[in-house]
Amino acid sequence: MSNDTPRIPPPIPPAEIERRSFEIIERELPHALDPAQAPIIKRVIHTTADFSYADSLRFSEGSIERGRAALYGGAHIVADTQMVRAGINKKKLAAYGGEVHCFMADEDVAREAAERGITRAAVSMEKSAIIGENGVYAIGNAPTALIRLYELIGEGRLHPALVIGVPVGFVHVAEAKELIMRAGVPYIVAAGRKGGSNVAAAVCNALLYGIDGPAEG
Repeated sequence: MSNDTPRIPPPIPPAEIERRSFEIIERELPHALDPAQAPIIKRVIHTTADFSYADSLRFSEGSIERGRAALYGGAHIVADTQMVRAGINKKKLAAYGGEVHCFMADEDVAREAAERGITRAAVSMEKSAIIGENGVYAIGNAPTALIRLYELIGEGRLHPALVIGVPVGFVHVAEAKELIMRAGVPYIVAAGRKGGSNVAAAVCNALLYGIDGPAEG
């Protein structure tokens, strides 16, 4: 065996791995964080290992409180991808009476999107009206979902309790995030091109973990 072979580290319990990870994040943060925003920012950094989120995450005034109050009251979460849905702590959400919905794979959504020549993400936002008002929207992949959501809010057809706008990409991504920050609803947005389904799920989980007390981390 080569002397350059990395040493296999000893096993560490999962809870200890998370504890150490958050200790490292705390030490390496580029600057102090707003106490209310810190649990969310740190959980996103924990998910991505990307410290740029300490500066790129944007929070509207009262967005964290509004989001947590909605979830505590049984609000449902609408996700734009199955990956977002899979990453959310559904057991924790269900304890308050909420569920996670993703309509992207629904046959009626796919059929209507094809007929109209638009994305399934846009149509799924229209379909999300069936869950009623006060939903939490977690958008981690599709900027067209954010754009359509902005339009539906402006038309008075949707009234989200919170929009988590963190799609990743290059085409209309930054613009879609700018729109949702002007929609007149509470938001948590990752400015610029960065984001992703894992980021959207991390924000949702940080909100859920903070309902009963200080968020993990």
